[in-house]
Amino acid sequence: MRRYTVVLEPDAEEGGYVVRVPALPGCVTQGETVAEALENARDVIGLWLEELAARGQPIPDDDAGAPVLTVPALALVEVG
Repeated sequence: MRRYTVVLEPDAEEGGYVVRVPALPGCVTQGETVAEALENARDVIGLWLEELAARGQPIPDDDAGAPVLTVPALALVEVG
């Protein structure tokens, strides 16, 4: 399992919360409630890591030292 720190910020204009993942630049989502925002963060982190793996890019570790979310680690396999 990988752990990533997420930053939740209230969205004053739209309501709800915006979630950023500092270890994954550009990885952003939102939710109407804290619970929904965190669930969306789990989903988007998983998709983000899958995309990095599909492109053959390294999967970054979280440097913040205060992990909030846990997502399954990806296994990379070679075919052919």
